[in-house]
Amino acid sequence: MQLRYSITSPYARKALVVAHESGIIDRIEITPTMVLPTLLNERLKPENPLVKVPTLITDEGETLYDSRVVCEYLDAVGGKGLFPPAPGPARWTALRRQSLGDGISDAAILVRFENWLRPEERRWELWVDGQMRKVRGGLDALEQEAEALSADPLTIGQIAIACAIGYFDFRYESERWRDTRPKLAAWYDAFAQRPSMLATQHRNP
Repeated sequence: MQLRYSITSPYARKALVVAHESGIIDRIEITPTMVLPTLLNERLKPENPLVKVPTLITDEGETLYDSRVVCEYLDAVGGKGLFPPAPGPARWTALRRQSLGDGISDAAILVRFENWLRPEERRWELWVDGQMRKVRGGLDALEQEAEALSADPLTIGQIAIACAIGYFDFRYESERWRDTRPKLAAWYDAFAQRPSMLATQHRNP
């Protein structure tokens, strides 16, 4: 298998964490790939018309994209059950948590692009404030769920949440979110010590 990824993407990190947790990381050829909304990656476009990471090429030559699809495929190959298969409470909880984690990542990345890529005179503060409200609201909800995150079996839900928080730490160190969310902070700091998380830490290119 071949995985196109970016070292700063929480979605690509999610796929790598799943690969580590599933015990199949050694079966994947990992290719760093630069993607930006303002710059077309001509090499990635033939594989993924959306030109996003992660993009996975399977052993059979099929191309998969969107982190949710890539992660579910990797989990199926590894057979660890990070996506509970049977419809029911455990599956819906795992998928809801994945949506919450991905939603936090979505909003944080939009703020990053607004403040980093858009010319300063064109930046929209109301837009930034609205996206940051989503991030903070998501973290507030997770503070109420922190004990369950620790008690429940590992699923894609905890992985998506941890990758979102890791990205937020990486890009928004001054936010000090831990000060008002001690339970979530304790859960995340413990989860971040998993070998899969340590092996995939964000870093600047």
